[in-house]
Amino acid sequence: MKHHVLTLFLVFGFSIAFAQNWQNDFDKAKEIAKEKNRPIILVFQGSDWCAPCMKLELEIWSTEEFKLYAATHFVMLKADFPRKKKNSLLSEQQIKNNKLAEIYNPNGFFPHVVVLNSAGKVLGATGYKKIQPMEYINLLESFIL
Repeated sequence: MKHHVLTLFLVFGFSIAFAQNWQNDFDKAKEIAKEKNRPIILVFQGSDWCAPCMKLELEIWSTEEFKLYAATHFVMLKADFPRKKKNSLLSEQQIKNNKLAEIYNPNGFFPHVVVLNSAGKVLGATGYKKIQPMEYINLLESFIL
């Protein structure tokens, strides 16, 4: 029994160690990006209504392959625009997301993935692609090089 508990603890602990660390504050994301010399991956999504956003979450963001890579290469920043009342954001967060959208997603595309440098300059942008996580990583990296 002790062996099972230890195994469960190690697996759970490993999962937490590599959980996606999403930021939701642009200034904080820029600070981390500058400190760690990493690009920012800004994701505009509609988490409860946008089918391609949900696919991107399932097929890319939530995969272990992407999470492991992102943990040491990117600062992940999410700007969510849920529609269901039960998923509503705090008004302060909604205002921040709206400001980001005015600058980085004026056409309102969802999902919209913008690669930024630590100062907030756009390096490239993409959306949902039906590709493997490593291919998506390569696509994001292609904007940085």
